[in-house]
Amino acid sequence: MSARLWLLGLSLSLCTVSCGTSGDREIPKSICGTPVDPDLTRPLVASTDDWHEWNRVDRSKRITAPCLILSGDDIALRLRFSWDPTVADLMYLAKETGPVSGVAEPRNITFAYKTIVGTDGAISTTPCKTNGGKYFTLTLQVPQIGLMDQTHRKDIEKFMRAYFPATLKTLGCR
Repeated sequence: MSARLWLLGLSLSLCTVSCGTSGDREIPKSICGTPVDPDLTRPLVASTDDWHEWNRVDRSKRITAPCLILSGDDIALRLRFSWDPTVADLMYLAKETGPVSGVAEPRNITFAYKTIVGTDGAISTTPCKTNGGKYFTLTLQVPQIGLMDQTHRKDIEKFMRAYFPATLKTLGCR
């Protein structure tokens, strides 16, 4: 009988290890309608438990809208897609105190598109003529990263260098 209990315990242990108990899922290959390598997303998120997307972006209507990636009830990534008639002042947007475009400690980077990267997000903009405006601006915020945490700046930059051009390909800019 003790052999049966031992085998039952071993079976349950193996299932726990192989099946996982955290609900952790793989990161999708597309975020908010833009394909992106999951290896670029992984360093930005603490967990993929109950990973789901709340997306209000309609590329055909080109109306400013958010897309949230949630892990349970927590926002893992906040993206804002914006079409405007004039070019955005990225530093002004980054220094906003509200939750829309604020980015801590923003710095300009050398990139094909006007871009700033902070400790907890990034903002990029470029001309993109559509019915919604002449310029497209994408804001990325990573609220789970502490404002003073400098360790993710390079991860955010790598993500934005891949995600922003990939997003532009989905927009139908003229």
